[in-house]
Amino acid sequence: MMSKKRIELINLIQPAFYKIHRQIHNHEFTHFWFAGGRGSTKSSKVSIDIPLLLIKNPSCHAVVLRRVGNTLRNSVYPQISWGINSLGLSNKFDKSISPLEFTYKKTGQKIFFLGCDDEMKIKSFKPPFGYVGMVWFEECNQFVSMEQIRSLLQSLLRGGSKYWVFYSYNPPKSRDNWVNLEVLHDEPDKIVNHSSYLTVPREWLGEQFILEAEKLKNKNYDRYRHEYLGEVTGNGGNVFDNVEDIRLTDKQIYEFDRLRYGIDFGFSIDPLAFTAMQFDAKHEDLYIFDEIYQQKLKNSTLARMIKPKYKGALIYADSAEPKSIAELRDYGLNIIGAKKGPDSVEYGMKFLQDLNRIYIDRKRCPNTYNEFIKYEYEVNKNGEFISAYPDKNNHAIDSVRYALNDLITKRKLKVANKSMLGL
Repeated sequence: MMSKKRIELINLIQPAFYKIHRQIHNHEFTHFWFAGGRGSTKSSKVSIDIPLLLIKNPSCHAVVLRRVGNTLRNSVYPQISWGINSLGLSNKFDKSISPLEFTYKKTGQKIFFLGCDDEMKIKSFKPPFGYVGMVWFEECNQFVSMEQIRSLLQSLLRGGSKYWVFYSYNPPKSRDNWVNLEVLHDEPDKIVNHSSYLTVPREWLGEQFILEAEKLKNKNYDRYRHEYLGEVTGNGGNVFDNVEDIRLTDKQIYEFDRLRYGIDFGFSIDPLAFTAMQFDAKHEDLYIFDEIYQQKLKNSTLARMIKPKYKGALIYADSAEPKSIAELRDYGLNIIGAKKGPDSVEYGMKFLQDLNRIYIDRKRCPNTYNEFIKYEYEVNKNGEFISAYPDKNNHAIDSVRYALNDLITKRKLKVANKSMLGL
């Protein structure tokens, strides 16, 4: 007969994790890879394991890592807090926001949260006593390469007798992404677990989550496979596989009623890019039908080009150019800066990737079409694709992101709220 504590713990773990839970706490491996789609609860699983392992191993500390430091407070920090609370251990841990950390009161062991923006800080990192026994790479596909991760581990895993390293991620769409290639390599101290929402109790996720998943399944099966099942659906490094050439008539454009406009500034080397589009929220289709794409274009000339066609229309522009925005406003354009924040590029790209279709009239917008179909993920020094977006040949793409800025921000907040709930 199972103990009450054992039954309560099982109620926090979805069935796909039963076996790997035993393997973690029996220390059968060192490296535990958690791949999964949306709602698979993989991050929740790790956030339960770390406090439990900390208590069982009084000389160990834990370090939770993300590639960008300013994403920690709204992602892994509340996730670990959820894990501690769910285990009924909130009265046994002190928590701090500055610095971000949890402290096990009985022993002084800590759970640290570090960003990898400055790797030198991690290389000089030392716990107050004992050693770092647990490391969690959340969204590990955002790191540059396995070499970068190994370098970080060499700095952190010192002086101990046993270690647990966790990697959690949604598999990138590209088959050739370094993470998708890495998990194919069999190693004796490594295990890969793949999970999806399908094995999670429905009441954990809620009926609305299930309805959204089924809606996408019926609408765009490949996208459903990638987002919800965590499957690799891409064949190479292309960022966008939902772009389609279309011929739009003047009558169709005239009838558009959900119009959006964006500007990415440029001058001597980079072109200025202005794009006009229609967003069909119901079907999640984007129609791009006009562009201005030109080097050495003065703001006064740009205003004269835009005003006759789109007088009074709200335009979102790169907020890094407040002087140009103010000047264009003086010339009579209704223009504001697009709000930016941590991972704004990543969220914007994900928003565009998640659309059902991006229809581009190639005859009307040849430069925009070329950017979208040729844009590829960055490549590391080993020639492997990584989950990062090169800042080149993307001027029209950026203008489209800015045009959809408020919609992207709403989606980002929705995702962040789900993350804080442990989904």
